[in-house]
Amino acid sequence: MLDPVGKPVEPTVLYLKELMARDSSPLTPRSYGMDLLRWFRFLWVLGIQWDRATREDARDFMLWMKLAPKPVRVHWRHRSKALSEIPPPRGDRQAPGTPNLVTGKPTVGTKYSPRTRAHCETVLRQFHDFHLDGNVGALLVNPFPLVRERRSAWPGSQSDGEKKHRNRRTGLYRPTVPQLIPRRIPDEKYTEVFAGLRSHRDRALLAFWVATGARAEELLTAKQGGTVVGEQTIGVVRKGSREYQELPATPDAFVWLRLCQEAAWKKGVPRGGRYPLWWTLRHPWRPLEYDAARMMFNRANELLGAN
Repeated sequence: MLDPVGKPVEPTVLYLKELMARDSSPLTPRSYGMDLLRWFRFLWVLGIQWDRATREDARDFMLWMKLAPKPVRVHWRHRSKALSEIPPPRGDRQAPGTPNLVTGKPTVGTKYSPRTRAHCETVLRQFHDFHLDGNVGALLVNPFPLVRERRSAWPGSQSDGEKKHRNRRTGLYRPTVPQLIPRRIPDEKYTEVFAGLRSHRDRALLAFWVATGARAEELLTAKQGGTVVGEQTIGVVRKGSREYQELPATPDAFVWLRLCQEAAWKKGVPRGGRYPLWWTLRHPWRPLEYDAARMMFNRANELLGAN
């Protein structure tokens, strides 16, 4: 993370080193760094040193996140063009924040979501706690304090009368994150998604994701040697524990996988147990990455009119 003159911001360097030493996922320092960058940019605009920030500054920052629109990222094809040369968005796209007609799920809004604001508050509170514990700089107080509330249970809701009141500790400026209903997809829509995919590889990926319940990154990093057809399992490295685990899958998933592998091997895709399981469809052959798989589902969503 760099300051306006291009130099590393030393307090964030120390904190991100701490995260890496805890064996965090590679994506965790990046996610935390984005929250820190947002906070430091806010302080730089106001001319406030990070170790002189007060509770009022933290309050104003959380209010700003609640009201300010998210920055719009310019597509890489248009970054060298002037603002007047960038084509307008397609007219058939739904307005931000409106429910999709097929799924009922709202499209991405223009404001920061409560979940993003809650994550940012937690990261910044932990960042300042880290420096308070290490006595780094002249930091005296954490501008993102905790609040303790005592909440008693409703009369008659607990069978054990000796249970004490539970202490609930949360951030003072932490927003309330709404509880979402678990997502599901009807069988007929799943069939339409499956039919909208373009290749055996994409169908095999979808079949394995549905059958195993593995995270996207876990399945994409699987190796060819991790598929055991006789036992109908596929081996993945779990995100949290980093342990290798064999997950059961359906016979249909292995049928699509075999069709995908036969076609890929004939084209010259590397073959062997130590090689990645999923590859791009065109030369030069590269392991399939997260963004490419996401684009696969975006194409299927466009066919369905879904999100």
